[in-house]
Amino acid sequence: MIYLDSAATTMQKPPSVARAAAYAMGHMASPGRGSHRPAALAADTAFACRQAAAALFGVESPEQVVFTMNATHGLNLAIKSLIRPGDTVLISGYEHNAVTRPLHCMQDVQVRVASGPLFCPEQIFQQFEALLTDEVRAVICTHVSNVFGYILPVDRIAALCRERGVPFILDASQSAGCLRVRMDELGASFIAMPGHKGLYGPQGTGLLLCGAQTQPLLEGGTGSLSALQEMPDFLPDRLEAGTHNIAGIAGLLEGIRYVTRTGAENILAHETRLTQRAARALVRIPAVTVYAAEKGLGQAGVLSFQIRGMDCEEAGAALGEMGIAVRAGLHCAPLAHRSAGTLGTGTIRASFSAFNTACETEHFVHAVRCIAARTENNRTR
Repeated sequence: MIYLDSAATTMQKPPSVARAAAYAMGHMASPGRGSHRPAALAADTAFACRQAAAALFGVESPEQVVFTMNATHGLNLAIKSLIRPGDTVLISGYEHNAVTRPLHCMQDVQVRVASGPLFCPEQIFQQFEALLTDEVRAVICTHVSNVFGYILPVDRIAALCRERGVPFILDASQSAGCLRVRMDELGASFIAMPGHKGLYGPQGTGLLLCGAQTQPLLEGGTGSLSALQEMPDFLPDRLEAGTHNIAGIAGLLEGIRYVTRTGAENILAHETRLTQRAARALVRIPAVTVYAAEKGLGQAGVLSFQIRGMDCEEAGAALGEMGIAVRAGLHCAPLAHRSAGTLGTGTIRASFSAFNTACETEHFVHAVRCIAARTENNRTR
């Protein structure tokens, strides 16, 4: 199978990730839950993962790196730590449901949307500038659209938030591991990311980088201050109730080490080469509409397209039958589709990783060409 669904999860991982997870399952217990060697080994591994993440993402202290189940878990923690009933929040027009649904469910929260056309960062920044008034209590922005690969101008948005004294939450779900994400440079209150995408860790892992006061979603055992009934007031314990996913954390550590060794900039360069190669070829197919940035500028390794006369879900299934894994539909991001004008149809999304090749890209384009030709023939009969 040619796997082009890495925006959902990277299935091809460095071999060290699986080895580390398997070793943890056979040799590690729960960190902070005993003085025996398996518990100590787990604690050392968890701390090493925090250290590696802190170094990669410019976090002052490893204790500010909190383990989560995924980016959605982290975003919920961040949102519910900062935002209160009656607050006004400013978000981009390309946010995932991991941002919009928690806000929707909060009482009396007013949501402003800074939107603009695809691949027009200046326009969306101007919208943020205009809508970031004194009433706004927090700004939330995705770094890269999970649907279109559109890289938003988060450096400028974060600087605007610092200038106006407004907390900033970054959703780095599609950027961690391929773009420069530095907490010390952005001055963000929180940065949330999954472990299972660009960091090449196992599913069920994520990180929340914390630069502000936090509010737990869960209460329970932490292995610390056990005589108290309140959650500890220090990180990471305050947000990590219950037993850790130590096998996932061990695998995530190896994924972060892989990204650090390889270099996020090299991974991005590889992914964008494949994305541009696919976009140039797909745009030459008459029945295909491609959503791509001019010369690939401002676009990461995610590419959406449509085939005229064919439902996107049907097209995705047809590609699957040909051994090519893509994702079709709304991608849990209806707001992004509304901003791009594709809410009524959705798109087919191909997303690349460090492990995809030019040969795989050629096979993918050929498969789309065959499906488009077959559909066009059926339509004109």
